[in-house]
Amino acid sequence: MISRLSRLLTIERVMVKYGLETLFLKDTKADWLRHVFLLSPTRWLSDKERKLPRGERIRLALEELGPVFVKLGQMLSTRRDLLPDDIGDQLALLQDQVPPFSDTSARETIEEALGDSVDSLFAHFESSPMASASVAQVHGAVMHDGTDIVVKVLRPGIEKMIDRDVSLMYMLADMAAFTLPDGKRLRPRDVVTEYDHTIHNELNLINEASNGMVFKNNFKDSDILYIPDIYWDYTRTNVLVMERISGIPIRDIDAMHAINMDMKKLAEHAVEIFYTQLFSHNFFHADMHPGNIFVSKDNPAYPKFLSVDFGIVGSLTDEDLAYIGENMLAFFRSDFRRVAQLHVDSGWVPPDTRVSDFEAAIRSVCGPIFEKPLAEISFGNVLLQLFQTARRFEMEVQPQLVLLQKTLLNIEGLGRQLYPELDLWATGKPYLEKWVMERRGPKALVNKFVEQAPLILDAMPHMPMLVHDYMQSRKHQAEIHSVHSPRKTHSVSDTRAVRYTLAGGALLISSSLVASAQIVAQTGIAWWGWIAGVLGVVLLLRGILGGRK
Repeated sequence: MISRLSRLLTIERVMVKYGLETLFLKDTKADWLRHVFLLSPTRWLSDKERKLPRGERIRLALEELGPVFVKLGQMLSTRRDLLPDDIGDQLALLQDQVPPFSDTSARETIEEALGDSVDSLFAHFESSPMASASVAQVHGAVMHDGTDIVVKVLRPGIEKMIDRDVSLMYMLADMAAFTLPDGKRLRPRDVVTEYDHTIHNELNLINEASNGMVFKNNFKDSDILYIPDIYWDYTRTNVLVMERISGIPIRDIDAMHAINMDMKKLAEHAVEIFYTQLFSHNFFHADMHPGNIFVSKDNPAYPKFLSVDFGIVGSLTDEDLAYIGENMLAFFRSDFRRVAQLHVDSGWVPPDTRVSDFEAAIRSVCGPIFEKPLAEISFGNVLLQLFQTARRFEMEVQPQLVLLQKTLLNIEGLGRQLYPELDLWATGKPYLEKWVMERRGPKALVNKFVEQAPLILDAMPHMPMLVHDYMQSRKHQAEIHSVHSPRKTHSVSDTRAVRYTLAGGALLISSSLVASAQIVAQTGIAWWGWIAGVLGVVLLLRGILGGRK
């Protein structure tokens, strides 16, 4: 409690120092609180920071509040639907500038987690970290068998710091929802919840190791992406040991040119990896900044990416993934009518939105960018204009898409850096068209039926009684109806016809399920089973509809 109160006073001091109380409270429901801040001693010490542009004041305040707030600002920098241009541009400049913690602390954490001394665990351990960030830092090491590895160590005390700051963020989010004129649409508490989930996942290095294994399995036969091995015997919630990779950092363009790397092919591989992760696996790397990506030197003519740091990953619901995929394909086809309709169908904009007006607004933003190379397109600006358009049409913030938006911006920056002439549309369109066919084609329908066959088989023993109960209820209704409308009674033959139709439908569906069992057990498809299943469904529907006449 004392720690939270002390931290709250620190936040108050920083807010007053940079004049944020005026920025956030003026002309809101809580405008009167600005007068309370006049009592803060910080208000009278200096006012030079309060005279800076508002975006710069917010950025400096977040940096002064520390790594947890810096990470929040970095996440918000991808949410241009929430922010004015000047603030979004400043937040994009935020960096994790965190000094490394001591070698002694790193060794203590490793030894406590693994139950042995560092000298016994490893043949060699590098005292100076290879990299240091807000959550963890990485040391190089060598196993006793000579294998080069890296040891990632969680920053001591980071869990308590994050728990304290996130709990205060929830409080500030509730205040923002109440005071800001646009508070309901911006859904600040949902944004903090998404951030809370993301950053706490980063605190469990076993989660990161598991994510790495998923990526490795997904790309086990890939010739365009390599995922390093995880050493599970040496991995705990606060320590992660993995294979040390050797490659060219993605930032080092000169080194890649020096070995005649095919930069066009490299950029195309980056796009292919992204679409494969999103649409084939629905499991994508959501922290693709340059420090996490390397390129193998082995085959410059057909380059392969090397990826590390799997603490932040993303996946979407089937519904969101379907809408995202169809939206992107509609964009690639310049079908802005379809884009507008999808937004209405998904509930992202109000149902009474005029689709034609929304279509025209989207066309005005996206129309001019087609058939341009990546060097002439800024997806950041396109997203910004789209968000401004969506705001006019009262589009609600979609917190579940935060990581995807962030990844899209990272992909843009990576592609621009590697090969600015890349035709992103021509590269991406075939993957999306293939994905749509896989979701809607005949093979997808067969797979869906096979998936659901066990559930249908479980229900089949109950089918006769369900049909019997249904017919009894129909007979009872018919008797009641005949009392009030005697001229519309069913004949006995009509009733029997309905019963026979229902029974025949159930029998044919049962036969089709036998065929589905063959499909599961064998490679061939029992075509007669599908015909029986279709006829069975038709007969059941006909029987049900006949019973309603």
